Amino acid sequence: MSSRSGPFLLPVGSLLLSVLSFQLGTTLAKQLFPVIGAQGATAIRLGLGALILWLLRRPWRRLAGRHDWGSLVGYGLTIGAMNLCFYMALRTIPLGIAVAIDFLGPLAIALFGSRRLLDIVWVALAVAGLALLLPYHESAQALDPVGVMFALGAAVGWAAYILLGRRAGAAFGGDAVALGSAIGALLAVPVGIAHAGSALFTLSLLPFALCVAVLSSALPYSLEMYALTRLPARTVGILVSTEPAIGALLGLEFLGEHLTTFQWLAIAAIIAASVGAVLGARDVRAEVAGTAQPSAASGSGP
Repeated sequence: MSSRSGPFLLPVGSLLLSVLSFQLGTTLAKQLFPVIGAQGATAIRLGLGALILWLLRRPWRRLAGRHDWGSLVGYGLTIGAMNLCFYMALRTIPLGIAVAIDFLGPLAIALFGSRRLLDIVWVALAVAGLALLLPYHESAQALDPVGVMFALGAAVGWAAYILLGRRAGAAFGGDAVALGSAIGALLAVPVGIAHAGSALFTLSLLPFALCVAVLSSALPYSLEMYALTRLPARTVGILVSTEPAIGALLGLEFLGEHLTTFQWLAIAAIIAASVGAVLGARDVRAEVAGTAQPSAASGSGP
């Protein structure tokens, strides 16, 4: 591997690993819904995740001289609102449909940020794959409109997360994810307490909750922050299109969710779009180097 390809492949690998971690954490978190509800699961995920990040990074030691607090606050509030919307959507609509609707956010970023015709081809291929993943026969019977609206809200939040995350990461480096998660927890935890009450503090849930917090928040957000400050926004939007594919494979392995031929074709299309995005991004490394701030370029991420 050349010295030039190494710095590029590392953020790509970090982003893909964050997708895997997030899907594992979401699978675990949904197991908590019968006990503490979607609101409580969101509160545990963000609250414990923020606590872990603060203990590991201790960001308060480096706050002096920081700027662009507006982007950080927006980034943190986006984390809280996005996760609340997504988990609320999972209460009433299937996971695959919720993820597909949620994906409208990053795909819009990828499309609107495109400068080359080839980038639009990869976006179109990813959209085709997502369309094949949708269970049309089930969704044609009944889709809860409230759940759909929550999923659309999560999609808007995801798009804002990508854009604000790049700004917050450039201003605060690797500490942005710890600070932003704490802000998001300040939004989500009161909602979770109001819904679940004392059940949120059941000791028997603690080991399970810790796994959810690490897999769904602390680890993926840290890995994503590293990648967001080193890859163009449109490349991030296309790369994370592997999320429905990874979710489908985990569903097959752990939940016994067998896929149709069309769904396997969808996985192939999404992976092909992601590979095309990676290959195309090799031509825009100069853009990453030119836009990265010193805190990001110095490798101060997790």
